[in-house]
Amino acid sequence: MTYGNLSDLEESAKRCRRRIIDMVYTAQSGHPGGSLSCIDILAALYGKTMRFDPHNPDWHDRDRFIMSKGHASPAVYSVLREIGVLSDEDLSGFRSMGSVCQGHVDRKWTRGVDFSAGSLGMGLSFGLGSALAARLDGSDRHTWVLLGDGEIQEGQVWEAAMAVPHLDVVNITAIVDRNRIQNDNFVSEQMGVGDVSAKFASFGWNIIEIDGHHMPSIVNALDRSRESSVPTAIVAATVKGKGVSFMEDNPAFHGAAPNKTQYVTAMEELR
Repeated sequence: MTYGNLSDLEESAKRCRRRIIDMVYTAQSGHPGGSLSCIDILAALYGKTMRFDPHNPDWHDRDRFIMSKGHASPAVYSVLREIGVLSDEDLSGFRSMGSVCQGHVDRKWTRGVDFSAGSLGMGLSFGLGSALAARLDGSDRHTWVLLGDGEIQEGQVWEAAMAVPHLDVVNITAIVDRNRIQNDNFVSEQMGVGDVSAKFASFGWNIIEIDGHHMPSIVNALDRSRESSVPTAIVAATVKGKGVSFMEDNPAFHGAAPNKTQYVTAMEELR
């Protein structure tokens, strides 16, 4: 599904935000903060840039999307519902036994998911393998990897970041959701990651820095990264819990569900 203009993408992201809150509230479990921080990016990716057929999500020549910070699964499920791969009934079972919408994204359970997440830090390595496979296939499909900024404290991320330019892999984009908060606190308090752009650039990546909630900037960055002759890292400045006042910049809602009063307030704000 391709949306006609930027306002359509913005409305799509709003609908996805409501679904995220609804899923986490219904399950009384999940990760709303980091799902809300990255949903504008996913709405643009699936709604405009990524080569993906919702009627044939297993199409061999589709682009691949790797949600490395797999606990932000509500963002993935909400956008897959938006494009028609999943149903409202699927989302209503979020984090329940036997549901196709498990707590972490899992390709064995969910149509349209290309990566099974668990411990953080593995997605960029997996994405590198995916991009290399496309090259071996002679396919121009692109691999998109979304990382959390707390996640990039993992050493494996930087092994992959070194390997991508070394192997001259260009059909891959890393997107860092730079919302500055991880599980227990602000990233700077837990273990600061420094200048993320400079780190990727030092290994030979093209860098694009954007406001991760400004749809024109997001779309432009995604389009430019696909056309780049070197691998691109998009560093997106975002707000954890974006769109819900009491969740914004609040570490408490990294992995906590709203209560009934908070749910009502959140849904009113998102209307």
